[in-house]
Formats: sequence, C-alpha cells, structure tokens
Amino acid sequence: MRREFLVEEEEQDIRIDKYLAGVCNVSRSYLQKLLKDGLVLVEGAPIKGSYKVNEGDRILVDLPEAVEPEIAAEPMDLDILYEDEDILLVNKPKNMVVHPAAGHYTGTLVNGLMDHCRGNLSGINGVLRPGIVHRIDKDTTGVLIVCKNDQAHQSIAAQLKAHSITRKYYAIVHGNLKDDEGTVDAPIGRHPTDRKKMAVNYKNGKPAITHYQVLRRLNGYTFIECRLETGRTHQIRVHMASLGHPLLGDAVYGPAKCPVPGLEGQTLHAGILGVVHPRTGEYMEFSAPLPEYFATLLERLA
Repeated sequence: MRREFLVEEEEQDIRIDKYLAGVCNVSRSYLQKLLKDGLVLVEGAPIKGSYKVNEGDRILVDLPEAVEPEIAAEPMDLDILYEDEDILLVNKPKNMVVHPAAGHYTGTLVNGLMDHCRGNLSGINGVLRPGIVHRIDKDTTGVLIVCKNDQAHQSIAAQLKAHSITRKYYAIVHGNLKDDEGTVDAPIGRHPTDRKKMAVNYKNGKPAITHYQVLRRLNGYTFIECRLETGRTHQIRVHMASLGHPLLGDAVYGPAKCPVPGLEGQTLHAGILGVVHPRTGEYMEFSAPLPEYFATLLERLA
C-alpha cells in the first residue's frame, strides 16, 4: 500500500524516521528497515534514515498490506452500567486499553466485550474495533458506550459528529484556577515537532471546545468538571495544559515526574454520558462513580 505525505512548515528539520513514525503509526525500527530497503522516497528518490525533512517534501512510503490479527474473546469481569439489544454502557477501569493495536492484542476492553456479547457487536470499525464508536485513553476511567449492531453505531456516530452527546469528565489539575468556570476554545492538531502528542494548533488543528467548572479547590490543585462540546484526541489534557494547569499525573502534557508517589497516568474520569437511544429516541444519561484511587486522592489533597 503506497501512502503519500506532504511536510508542513512546522514539521521541517525532523528526522524522517521520527516524522513517519508519527504519521504512519508504525515503529521507528520498522521504518528503518523500509528506509534500508528503499521503500521510502522523497521527491522520487530513496533516502537514508538520517535525512531531515524539509517543508514541501513529498514523501512516498510503500507499506506492506497489514494483516489484521484474529482477536480472541477473553472472559473479564466488566463493570456493565446498562445493556439492551442495541447498546451497552461500561465503566472502564484505569490501565485498560480500549481496542487492540500493536503491542496490545490481548487484555483490551474489546477482548472482554467479544466474550460478553458473543459476537453481537457492530462491525463498522472492523475486526480490531467491533462495537467501538468512541474511545477513552488507557489511564482514563469511566463511561464508554458500545454499539451492538450497525444501526446503533450509525446513530451514535451521528450524535458524536453533531456534538449532541452529553460528556462530562472529572479531573484534578495542577495549581489554583483563577476563575470558577470558563471555556477553552482552541483548535487541536498534531504537535509540530512531536508527532505522538497533540497540541493547540491554530494553523492545522480542528475546532475544539471545552467548558470547565471548579468543583473544589485543593492544596495546590483544583478539582474540576469538564464538559466536552467537541471530542478531539486528548482534548481535556491539551486544553488544561494550555492554560498552565495540566492534569495531575499526566506525564505527557504536564511534569515528567508525578508529585504524588504511586500515581500512574492522568487523573481523568468520564463521569457522565448522555445519548438519544438509537431505537427508542429517548434521551438517556449514564454515570459512573469516581474510582477509589481518585476519591482517595481528593481526601489526601484537601
């Protein structure tokens, strides 16, 4: 499969293997092999892995066709909040990947769903993401909706696109927010130099809006509720970091060393999700309580 990329101004001077690792979603070691085999061309000519890209470079990459692995059903103790013939709402725990990907073909939420639903999952997103219409990060906890047939999937996807789904998250951020409530309206796109991160990107980003409200002021931190108007990758994490208040535990967008011993990953919980039921047309709202580690943290930081 041949893929083509055009280097933007803010992406120049990045090593080509690092650049391609971000846009192709494959490892740099694998890309080094493609480069060595002459399967990466810049302006029609093969180049070395040490090459640094320039603005306007047209890059062609010949990627072998991916063979999708067979995903096994695995019995899991899933926290099901609601289930009927069309949808399922699950409370995802911390440190669980939602769907299989390179390096994570077992132990994901999808593996558990395949066992629980016995094949009754929508197939729109392919064999790696059956039933999955949206996702939350590995270290984010809380409510996730799963679609059990294609009709339900199309309905929920349309609601996501129209930004009509209610999504409220709870987070602990560094510092003391100046205002009791506010809105961050800033587009989000790929980070200009680190392709594995997102960033506020006014040139190439997509519209992103987060409404936040202070719930409790803590000792050096603030407990907040965030309501998503859009749903970009890492939206809350990027927006709060852009205000100078990154999420506690977020080593990607905040301090590399977490100030709370033993805490792994960002303190972010998808607490409330509301949708119009794809079959009945009734608005339904689901909630998941704060996980134990999060509640304990609030007490410690009070």
